[in-house]
Amino acid sequence: MKFARITLAAALMGAMSSGAALAQMQVQLTGGWNGKTVPAGQQCSQFGGEGMSPPMKVSGLPEKTAWIYVEFNDRDYKPLSTKGGHGVIGYPVKGNSATLKSVPERKKKLPGNARVIKKARSSGKYASSGYLAPCSGGRGNRYFADVKAISADGKTLETIRVEIGKY
Repeated sequence: MKFARITLAAALMGAMSSGAALAQMQVQLTGGWNGKTVPAGQQCSQFGGEGMSPPMKVSGLPEKTAWIYVEFNDRDYKPLSTKGGHGVIGYPVKGNSATLKSVPERKKKLPGNARVIKKARSSGKYASSGYLAPCSGGRGNRYFADVKAISADGKTLETIRVEIGKY
């Protein structure tokens, strides 16, 4: 046991002295989202849902974090599978933790100080001026979000991937 502690401590000290950052940011889905399935009614309006994004609690933000960007994606639909295919929402933050409130789909004007950073890349009847909720029609597509701590000068300080669930 003692050997394992010494090895871990040495590894941590080595990582710190080499300039490697230790990941500390944590993200927790709230409001009935469990990361396994999209809650009933939270799919896109095209399929009868309310289309609200999952609320989240973020802690352990890196020093100098000014914004949290949440890039929403559909792992199973290639055109919307990366870099915020379902939209990128930004939340201004102060301190080392934040509560990210739900935002409605297809809206430019968002509650609080949240902002649309990039609108969803969907088109036609699925077009959105902001966030697009899970919208596969219940075919089992897997949705995730990349949650990024962003500095005031626009640099990404840390990224955490969060599974949103299947729909």
